[in-house]
Amino acid sequence: MTAQGAPRVERDGDVVTVTMCRPARRNALSREHLGQLLAAVTEVGGSDATGLVLAAEGPVFSAGHDFADVAGRPVAEVRGLLQLCTELMQTLQDVPQVVIARVHALATAAGCQLVASCDLAVAAESAGFAAPGGKGGWFCHTPMVAIARNVGRKRAMELALTGDVIDAATALDWGLVNRVVPDAELDAAVADLMGRATRGSRASKAWGKQTMYAQLDRPERDAYTTAVEVMAAASQLPGAVEGMAAFLEKRKPVWPD
Repeated sequence: MTAQGAPRVERDGDVVTVTMCRPARRNALSREHLGQLLAAVTEVGGSDATGLVLAAEGPVFSAGHDFADVAGRPVAEVRGLLQLCTELMQTLQDVPQVVIARVHALATAAGCQLVASCDLAVAAESAGFAAPGGKGGWFCHTPMVAIARNVGRKRAMELALTGDVIDAATALDWGLVNRVVPDAELDAAVADLMGRATRGSRASKAWGKQTMYAQLDRPERDAYTTAVEVMAAASQLPGAVEGMAAFLEKRKPVWPD
C-alpha cells in the first residue's frame, strides 16, 4: 500500500522521474515526505538509470519545511528533521545519476534548497524562488547552504535577508537555474538537457560528478590535488580507454558502460 502523499516514481528508458505528490500541502517537506524522497532517490542511485528528474505536481513546487513538524517541538526533534533534510540534499549530489530539478512553480525555503542541491535545474517562466525566513521569525539557515553555493555571496544575502521571491529570469541570471522556458516547453527542455548531460560513459560521468562536488568548495591548490589524482586514475576506466581510442582512430565510440 502506498503511503499517503508518497512521491510517484516513474522510469522512461534510462531516466527516472520522482514527483512530489502533496499538492494540498504545497509539497511541504514533512519528516515523512523527506524520508520518502530520500528512499526514492537512494533506490534510483543504486539502479542502472543514468538520469533522475525531481518534479512536483500542484500549484507549488515545494513550500519547504512543514511547520507542523516544527512548531512546539523540542530542539532535538527539530535538529533531527534538519539532519534528515540535509541527508536528502547530500544524497542528490552523491548518487551517480545526473539529477535535474524540473521547476514548474514556486520553490521556497527548503524547496528552493532542493533546486539548488540538484546538479542542474530547468524552470518554467512561471516559476519563482525564495528563502522567506529573512522576513519571518525562522531564518533559512540550512537552505542558504545550498543556495549560496549557487548564486554568490551578495545575491545570497539579498535572498536571505529580504525573503523576497525572485522570478525565473532572475534565478537564471543569478545562477540558480540553467534554463528558463515557456511553461508548455518545460518537459521538452528537461528531456533535451538530460539527453545531453547523460551521453558518454556512465562510469566516467558518475566519478566526474562526485569529484566536482568534492573539489568545488576547496582552495584551488587542494582542488587541483584532488582533481589530478582522480583524473589520472580515471584514465584507466574502460570508457576513457574507448573514448581516446575512438578519437585517435577517427571513429564513433562504443561505450562499454
